[in-house]
Amino acid sequence: MNNKGIINSATTSDRVVPLVAQEDECPTLVEKIGKTTYRVKIHFSATSRETMSDKIKRMLRNEVSRT
Repeated sequence: MNNKGIINSATTSDRVVPLVAQEDECPTLVEKIGKTTYRVKIHFSATSRETMSDKIKRMLRNEVSRT
């Protein structure tokens, strides 16, 4: 993997986890746990009116109301 398209990175104890954005793809979070590498694609709606904070609050309210 080359560094082209890396928009941010997070450093944990001994590894760097890049957020990769390629031209026609969603950003991807790459995490290696043991011998398995996980790639999680991140997608955001361009038409959404809800902020991330609003979404988290809504999800928490829904979770609390279930119990």
